[in-house]
Amino acid sequence: MSVGFADKLPDAAGQGPIRVWLKSSAYTKRVLLGASTDPWTSGAQYLAYFSQAQGLLKPDVAVLEVGELYDAWNASHGDLAGAMGNRRKPATALRKLLEPEDPRKVLAEVVEAVLAHLRGQTPLVLSVPSPRRWMNHANRLTGRDDIEVTGDDVEDATMYMADLIRSVSAHPVSGLLLEEGRDDVDFSVDDLTRYQSIINVVRHYRWSVALRLPGGAAPSPEALADFDAVISPTLEQAGAAALGRDISASFAQDGAIAPRTGRQFYFAEIDPGLRPESVLEAVTRLRGG
Repeated sequence: MSVGFADKLPDAAGQGPIRVWLKSSAYTKRVLLGASTDPWTSGAQYLAYFSQAQGLLKPDVAVLEVGELYDAWNASHGDLAGAMGNRRKPATALRKLLEPEDPRKVLAEVVEAVLAHLRGQTPLVLSVPSPRRWMNHANRLTGRDDIEVTGDDVEDATMYMADLIRSVSAHPVSGLLLEEGRDDVDFSVDDLTRYQSIINVVRHYRWSVALRLPGGAAPSPEALADFDAVISPTLEQAGAAALGRDISASFAQDGAIAPRTGRQFYFAEIDPGLRPESVLEAVTRLRGG
């Protein structure tokens, strides 16, 4: 049975196992493998990389970047433009990207291997781009960058992503992170109401769910009610959800970082070009905050 990460988030007194959430795959791949090496070839291959990455940074949350798996698979196996044919609906590109069985099998193998390695000590979270963002990305992979996306298209994309989540539902994953782009000009607060297919699936499997917002986005507490955690560089509160303070910029520049208060945790996306010594020093500072 899955145990969601929500119970590990900081409480009102700031206490809880999750205090530092890192997005580090681009950095750890460069340091451990070289930026061009693909660890997503099999469960065993990924685990060899993942175990080193976990030992290097010791994050409070173990994250699998599912979008990276599909980018790697499409680069080596896919012909997304050919699979599209004459279909023009924006969500079709995402459906064609996600529907092959082989990358789903690899994802299941990776999840199983990583969970066995973690042995319940660290929550495992699947990170995916938000539906609109992933749909736009899939269309760019086909050579289309001039699409017009409607709310119905976002709902269709959400359903295709929900189907992908079901493919790993037998494993005790702790939750899902939906990531909007860091500076996404296409972000729409209205989209949050269209994510219900994903929210329903996640809740059915007793996973928790987090949302990463772009800078400047300020949805109402009501719009964030479905999320256990909300990550933002600018929000000061997230309604009933725990707030992940996105301090990625300060992390990269060795800038001042204010202490956490209340139900807050730190979130940092690690620039892949940073020196390992600087990264380890910054992570140590966060753990003391």
